[in-house]
Amino acid sequence: MKRRLLFVNLLLLAVAAAAAWQVRARWLEGKAREERLLGAPDRPAASAVMAPAPQPASAAAYSDVAERVLFSRDRNPTVVVEAGPPRPVPPMPVLHGVMNLGAGPVVILSEREGGPHRGYSTGQKVGEFTLAAIAGDELVLGWEGAEIRKKFQDLRPQPGTAAAPAAAQAPEASPGAVVQSLGKPAEEGPGPQVTPGVRACVSGDTSPAGTVKDGYRKVITQTPFGSNCRWEPVK
Repeated sequence: MKRRLLFVNLLLLAVAAAAAWQVRARWLEGKAREERLLGAPDRPAASAVMAPAPQPASAAAYSDVAERVLFSRDRNPTVVVEAGPPRPVPPMPVLHGVMNLGAGPVVILSEREGGPHRGYSTGQKVGEFTLAAIAGDELVLGWEGAEIRKKFQDLRPQPGTAAAPAAAQAPEASPGAVVQSLGKPAEEGPGPQVTPGVRACVSGDTSPAGTVKDGYRKVITQTPFGSNCRWEPVK
């Protein structure tokens, strides 16, 4: 029995030794292969011949094509844009009077000859114009970026033109309003209506204060802005 166990042990020892020898042999073989691969000199890579990169096309290279003959010998790259004739200035508004409500002057204008008239302050539109300023005895009107200055007498109604009734948007008069009409009256009496119940005095009316006509009484008072002339309904 002991001999048999001894024989088995010796057999196992021999198998283990053979396996260890095989492992060591394979390790030595792998080591040698690694040394051969690492120790081999590097071969220079073949240099690739690179073609030159194409240059991007520029517009200047095609200037001859753009400027010279394609279908016509008179082709010209210069485009001439002809400006149209300037737009004529529209008809000026018509001035019927000026009144001062204490906060600045207000002008009574019609957009056109014979049209309805009402009060305008600076900054408001009068037809195609903008009332830019009321300077002294002239109006400054804005039109398409330009300023047009007109004297009061240049904007008065033309003789023989019937004035239309005042528009309903006429500004309200205050007790200190100074009303002055620039129209030429046919006779003395109340002028254009500036507010419901108050009518302007027309230039050339020499009737004294207190004159009653057509249901209105002429009232003249003195203010810091000058004479205040207006016609008020008779109560």
